[in-house]
Amino acid sequence: MVTICNFKNDILASQQKQLAALVERFTDRDGFQTTAIPSLDFIRASNPSEPLHTLYTPSLCVIVQGAKMVILGKESYKYDANSYLVASVHLPIIGHIMEATPESPYLGIRLGFGSDQILDIIKASQQELRSKPGLGRGLTVTRANTTLLDALLRLARLLETPNEIPILAPLIIKEILYRVLQDEPGYIIKPFAVIGSHAQSIAKVITLINNDFAKPLRIDVLAKEINLSPSSLHHHFKKVTAMSPLQYQKQIRLQEARRLLLAETLSAADAGYRVGYESPSQFSREYARMFGLPPLLDIKRLKDSIYIHF
Repeated sequence: MVTICNFKNDILASQQKQLAALVERFTDRDGFQTTAIPSLDFIRASNPSEPLHTLYTPSLCVIVQGAKMVILGKESYKYDANSYLVASVHLPIIGHIMEATPESPYLGIRLGFGSDQILDIIKASQQELRSKPGLGRGLTVTRANTTLLDALLRLARLLETPNEIPILAPLIIKEILYRVLQDEPGYIIKPFAVIGSHAQSIAKVITLINNDFAKPLRIDVLAKEINLSPSSLHHHFKKVTAMSPLQYQKQIRLQEARRLLLAETLSAADAGYRVGYESPSQFSREYARMFGLPPLLDIKRLKDSIYIHF
């Protein structure tokens, strides 16, 4: 048994090394970089980062070198090359790259996916479709395995043969998602794709909030939209996101305001108004509470540093 475990660990280490080499080859700088494969992105960081606010979209995140801490609400998730993270819905998080040096940079892979892709895989197995997995967090960290990394390695290698990407990439991505669904995260991901489940209803509310985050939040209207009572909506929403709908909207608003201030020449008052704040003082106060500094000082600090998110 010990020999078998050592053999698997050796294979895992070899796969991680090969993936790290591919990520380094196709990233020419620190930061978040898209690839020629739709929905596949790489990230590189030569130094640890400060805690950074960002929005996770439904995705599989794999670290092949280094380590990272992710904070959702009041919960912390640490993962490294021996584990992987799955986000099932849009989630505002704080990410902190913990292990990275110029000689051994942090290297990560992100594969985005949609509920339609998950549902297609679920429908391929009537037994899985009939199952009723419970409602859980929209984010989970699980131990990496050689089967998943093998599929990821084959996908990343397609970057060396771009003419094969249109044909083979969709097939390998489907295999990767199938492997994830067969692993522990599958129990959490599946309900978000099944129409009529509580998880799918919460995913709909999350989409509605993201689409209209600048408007006042009406819990009664959202609850009616998914045929739940306001108290049930609040309970299920917090179970998925680790925060209330109002807290979620506030984080989305402030993250968007920060993005606007970084990308456009806006005053703090204008940015606050754009994301739904009528009171500039309230906006500045809540912004400073979340990011640690008032808007303009925070933006100056960010522009003077490397802003990396993954």
